Amino acid sequence: MKKILSTTIFSILATASSFACTSLIATKGATADGSNIISYAADSHVLYGELYERPAADHKKGAMRDVIDWDTNKYLGKIPEPAHTYGRIGNINEHGVAIGESTWGGRPELGEPNGIIDYGSLIYIALERSKTAREAIKVMTDLVNEYGYASSGESFSIADPNEVWVMELIGKGKDEKGAVWVARRVPDGFISGHANHSRIHKFPLNDPETLYSPDVISFARKKGLFQGKDEDFDFSKAYAELDFGALRGCDARVWSYFNKYTDNAEEYLPWIMEAAGEPMPLWVKPNRKLTTEDIKWMMRDHYEDTPFDMTKDAGAGPFNVPYRYRPMAFKVDGKEYTHERAIATQQTGFSWVAQLRNNVPDAMKGILWFGTDDANTSVYMPILCWTRTAPKQLGNGDLNTLDWDSNFWVNNYVANQAYSRYSRMIPDIRRVQSELENSMVNVVKLLEIDPNMKKRDYAVAKSQELADYWAEKCTSDYKALGDYLFVKHLDGNIKDEDENHNFLYTPEGFVKAPKFGGYDNPEYFRQIVKSSGNRLEVKEIK
Repeated sequence: MKKILSTTIFSILATASSFACTSLIATKGATADGSNIISYAADSHVLYGELYERPAADHKKGAMRDVIDWDTNKYLGKIPEPAHTYGRIGNINEHGVAIGESTWGGRPELGEPNGIIDYGSLIYIALERSKTAREAIKVMTDLVNEYGYASSGESFSIADPNEVWVMELIGKGKDEKGAVWVARRVPDGFISGHANHSRIHKFPLNDPETLYSPDVISFARKKGLFQGKDEDFDFSKAYAELDFGALRGCDARVWSYFNKYTDNAEEYLPWIMEAAGEPMPLWVKPNRKLTTEDIKWMMRDHYEDTPFDMTKDAGAGPFNVPYRYRPMAFKVDGKEYTHERAIATQQTGFSWVAQLRNNVPDAMKGILWFGTDDANTSVYMPILCWTRTAPKQLGNGDLNTLDWDSNFWVNNYVANQAYSRYSRMIPDIRRVQSELENSMVNVVKLLEIDPNMKKRDYAVAKSQELADYWAEKCTSDYKALGDYLFVKHLDGNIKDEDENHNFLYTPEGFVKAPKFGGYDNPEYFRQIVKSSGNRLEVKEIK
């Protein structure tokens, strides 16, 4: 989602988080099962979390497709349909092509570009017309060249079972149609990511694994954004704005991923802290093979055990809460400060982890592990790439209308209770979350060896059955979890329970007296004393 253009640290961190996304990447050479993996969190304060869909279709000659801006729902124009479009479910299509994004805005003079293809439509139209990641890149760049681009600077993760690419693209401003762009294939055995700041810096000019628009350098020269030799051209420095927000609010999220799975990420801290030294590389080699589960848990990251750990400062409150409410920036005694912006955030509409591979039946070559609301507390459900229809629990809804049959709303029911008493509630959330996810992973493993999954009709039916069953179960189980948390922690007390989490009664049938848990963070008491002086001190009365 979009990162709003701004020119000061304060305004960037106060407003940009309204539209901010994270995409993590692990290539097949870096994963335990040979999958290409990309992830995506659609973060916005106004986005309802649902699973989009469009079935495969044949189109008559002359058929047109409406282009609707994903962020605003504004009608932008029409483009011709091809003879056939592929089915897509969420951000994956029937051929196992998946696309995620993050927006970085870019130079103000390139804003308000001249065109009708917004970044969301670019993703979904490409999924409808591509069998491979390379095809998707061509479709996307051809579309903006022909019809113009209607959004600001954007990074895309574009993947299939064989390749993963990072493409960055920005329009040419209101006076010229089209866009300038560069795409780089992430080498096998490496991990990468982007999070609302342009990550492609210098790139090779004669490399089949690097693609770019013919005018990507000459246009920057024309606009006064670059001077020097072609081989010294830096896409990010030319077209993106480098400031405190881009580093600590954006690149730091990718750094946290690198830090988790490499041994030398501290080398990049000078860049994250003050843009010192060389930029953090686009990709790094991990110190072990990653799994899909690793990426799911990375999407739940709050900088734990790093210099940016959100549970360690006073903002975490008495229950070690790794969340901060917006605006993120604040002023004290005339100085500007900011809270950290982690990968996991409460404003997520939906997130997913795409697992792409060839050594399984075609119906499973792409699995979208899909969750609604905050990635940290939600459950990732398996949506196979041959799933035709979004389960009703993942379908249309409204951010202003509570619906107990909506996965998004029951996840919010659970998460919003935990935001005030995180350390108390997260163990029970983790218990239910892990039980569900482990069960789903085991079911998917059984489907991988089911010989009937090679039969198209069976595979299509099984894909839909899998999605429908787990969407219903995860929704109903989380509604029960939310009820349980509400009762267990009523009035700040903690009800006693047995090993099966049944609440206890006395032999006489009364509710057993609860525990008085108080507060978990000892620093909270220190802050109370500091702010109140000796007013609360217990004194001996003679």
